[in-house]
Amino acid sequence: MAEDGVPIDIDGSIMEGGGQILRICTALSCLLGLRVRVLKIRAGRSTPGLRCYFLPSLRPQHLSGLETVRDLCGGKLENGAIGSTEIDFTPGRIKGGALTADTKTAGSVCLLLQVSLPCVLFAESPSELIFKGGTNAEMAPQIDYTTMVFKPIAEHFGFKLDCDIRRRGYYPRGGGEILVRVSPVKYLKPINLTDKGSVTKIYGRAFVAGVLPYKMVKDMVSAAVRCIRRELRDLHVNIQGVQEPADKAVGNGSGIVIVAETSTGCIFAGSALGKKGVTSDRVGAEAAEILLRNLRHGGCVDEYLQDQLIIFMALADGVSQLKTGPLTLHTQTAIHFAEQLTKASFTVKKCEEANTDCCIIECQGIGLQNKNAS
Repeated sequence: MAEDGVPIDIDGSIMEGGGQILRICTALSCLLGLRVRVLKIRAGRSTPGLRCYFLPSLRPQHLSGLETVRDLCGGKLENGAIGSTEIDFTPGRIKGGALTADTKTAGSVCLLLQVSLPCVLFAESPSELIFKGGTNAEMAPQIDYTTMVFKPIAEHFGFKLDCDIRRRGYYPRGGGEILVRVSPVKYLKPINLTDKGSVTKIYGRAFVAGVLPYKMVKDMVSAAVRCIRRELRDLHVNIQGVQEPADKAVGNGSGIVIVAETSTGCIFAGSALGKKGVTSDRVGAEAAEILLRNLRHGGCVDEYLQDQLIIFMALADGVSQLKTGPLTLHTQTAIHFAEQLTKASFTVKKCEEANTDCCIIECQGIGLQNKNAS
């Protein structure tokens, strides 16, 4: 722990070596009142430093995330500039209230939510956050994944997340906007997600926006359904097709999110975005294949959710257990830095069942208390 204002040094180049380290460390700094200095930011990437998408005069999503946490707690951010490979963050008090954060690019609004949510759960008052940028972006959760998968599972920790998608924004213009409302909690409950159950329903959303034709939606849906039915023949697959209205979306975009729910309340998803040179059939099949891969491993969460739950497990009051598929590097990174900053105790064990490739993550959380919540 830092004493007398001496920062805790964080090596931003190890393990996953990307923006995730910034998000988890600044969020925990904010929550625990620890000054942190993150060194060698994104040093393991082809373009080190705070990401800028090579667009002049635009703020990158990683810098926007740091500034959002700074503003949430009235903290101090040193060296917060595009291209910086080292930042020094000193937190203040998390007051809550209204805040707007704008990446001014197609940088992901979901990543802004990811860094902010743990902080506002322990604020002094309810928070109303407006995030602007990309709602369906590469290398980040789609907003549909956040609302359909992350939200209901994360709420097992004992909080409510209200997320209103006001406008969608796509690469490269961005321009999307979401409104998030969160009330503070006294503490977080531990979770136990160790019983997968059986798949009971599959549904989803396929969309096009801008000048892209609706036929792309039909092709994505048809390919996804064909792929799923080869493995899950008896389940009805209900994927909604959407042509985004012009006043609710900025730019051209297409994509699909497919969700599977189980008899025990587990939720999995596969998603994909349209790309230049990739057929809509391929996009739909890719999302279906990701979903099926995550249903096979025997865990209770998909590969994209496991790392997002680690910070909440570390903060919870009690022992959490989470059954996952193969541990991702993102999850290993989240565990490493959560342990370093919170002193929560994590153990990871391989499952004993035959024909599975899963792990049990167990965490003795620190039981962080919000002294301002009733």
